[in-house]
Amino acid sequence: MTRLTYRDAGVDIEAGDALVDRIKPLARSTDRAGTMGGLGGFGALFDLKAAGFTDPVLVSSTDGVGTKLRLAIEARHHATVGVDLVAMCANDLVVQGAEPLFFLDYFATGALDVAQAAEVVAGIAEGCRQAGCALVGGETAEMPGMYSKGDYDLAGFSVGAAERGALLPRGDVGAGDVVLGLASSGVHSNGFSLVRRIVAGGNAGLGDPAPFASGRTLGEALLEPTRIYVKPLLALHRAGLLKAAAHITGGGLVGNLPRVLPEGTEAVLDARAWPVPPVFAWLARIGNVAPEEMLRVFNCGIGMAIVVAAEHAEAAAALLAEHGETAHRIGRIESAGGEAQVRMENLSATWPGA
Repeated sequence: MTRLTYRDAGVDIEAGDALVDRIKPLARSTDRAGTMGGLGGFGALFDLKAAGFTDPVLVSSTDGVGTKLRLAIEARHHATVGVDLVAMCANDLVVQGAEPLFFLDYFATGALDVAQAAEVVAGIAEGCRQAGCALVGGETAEMPGMYSKGDYDLAGFSVGAAERGALLPRGDVGAGDVVLGLASSGVHSNGFSLVRRIVAGGNAGLGDPAPFASGRTLGEALLEPTRIYVKPLLALHRAGLLKAAAHITGGGLVGNLPRVLPEGTEAVLDARAWPVPPVFAWLARIGNVAPEEMLRVFNCGIGMAIVVAAEHAEAAAALLAEHGETAHRIGRIESAGGEAQVRMENLSATWPGA
């Protein structure tokens, strides 16, 4: 009988070892205070005291990048989905007042392509550097028969910490507060099942010129990575200016902002108060998507919404600008009966316009 090996079954141990060797420098480039050890152990260690915490509460988050991954695979552009993966976790941590500390990834594929996987992990390392967290480990799973050739899946897990008395949202959010919106970099990582349907229905190729982004292909423009807001929001929080923050993911402004507002309040937002990036106008027009549906599915140009006291709104916007963020005054908090909600003003039938 012919002797079988694991490679005969479709799993290449040597390729896995080669990937680990290739990504070790990427992981080391993300080291921060509190990191202990490196890749290769059975688990990752982190020293909270060395990170500067005295009475910390741990905050954790796990996420993926949804069907945006399908576009990355079809466009053969793997450099930015790793940034998306970190962003989806780290942005969810910082809105709770937590500083992201470390990150782990899960990469699964049918047959390991070392170059492809290394490109993805390089993006993860870049996202970790932007978020200020360490890439301390992960799992690479080679599973023949589970994925088509060239396909892979991604998931991420991150842990952060906040001092016990510094968690968000604060208890003093209420009527009279101001809502600031931080500009998104594009579609981010939500709504891509609808994006893909629109692209297919419009007979647009990912390699075609993007109608809304000069000098870029459609695939490149749609794969613009999710903006990571960690460092600007931590600066705002540590300055005592931040009352609440909402990461605008699936559900849009109308679905996410109420999650950080107390019962008996509503956020009244002015749809004319911020510029809507051209990608959303293109999606709305090509897909014939109603304004209400656009707001329910996409971030529509606002990747993070924050609540500050009215008297601190200008100082908060100035501090955010110092950290490279564009903040728009998009609304206010008012008293209302029942559960927290969002009410849109000036939402015309043609919004977000052509």
